Amino acid sequence: MAVNPDEDTEFNDALRKHGILPPKEAPPPSPSPPPSPSLDDVLNEFSTKELLELGEDTKDDETERLIALHRQQRLAQERLDQSRARFGDVYPISRDGYTREVTEASKVDESDDDNEKGTGVIVFLYKDGIPRSDRAFQHIRALAKRYPRTKFVSIVGDKCIPDLPDSRIPMFIVYRKGDVRQQIIAWGADRERRQEELEAMLLVTGALDPPEEHSGPSERKKKDEDDDELDDDEFFASRTKSESARPQKNIRSSQRKGADGDSDFEFDM
Repeated sequence: MAVNPDEDTEFNDALRKHGILPPKEAPPPSPSPPPSPSLDDVLNEFSTKELLELGEDTKDDETERLIALHRQQRLAQERLDQSRARFGDVYPISRDGYTREVTEASKVDESDDDNEKGTGVIVFLYKDGIPRSDRAFQHIRALAKRYPRTKFVSIVGDKCIPDLPDSRIPMFIVYRKGDVRQQIIAWGADRERRQEELEAMLLVTGALDPPEEHSGPSERKKKDEDDDELDDDEFFASRTKSESARPQKNIRSSQRKGADGDSDFEFDM
């Protein structure tokens, strides 16, 4: 009679005892139970209004005090976020106002910024009628609302850089503290790009100031319910492609430099 060594029988136990069958494998350890959520974790699930109602309903004075403290901290953070939200839209600019609206604007520090890191400014160079440019315009409008601490401006490509070829549209030029931090050329020329890809690229450049994570998970889920997660390999591949495609020459203004420094600029593309 054939013996099934995997059966849990007294006969097999006797065979194992005499070394005829190998010992049974030990069962895998049971996973540790997840740690209990802290009070802050639980309270983060509630909105500010819900925290007020929760504090009024509790019968424990200490719990009521902790809920009130959490709500005060939440309100303080919300007021801080509102004070920092200086923008929230895409603002059209002219070539003459470029230095004022971009270079100088990127040097302005937030009122509570001890690190003096300036303001992220993203210049969007576009041209109507180019499908990838039109899609990118939709993306930056959405990002401008999501990141109101970052200044988004737009300008027709050849109004900013004379004779700029359509093949380099759309273009993004990222400024911080008066310096160009990154140039992204012909975004979406290789394939249709998603908003999340552009967002990830701009986050890497340091142009975007993410809001403080003080809202509850339910609120963050509602805010990001339409977002798709960006694959890391796909993102870095696109970043490498964008940077390696950068031509090694300067496109300079063919116009005579005027007295206003706003007309005096060039891009190393």
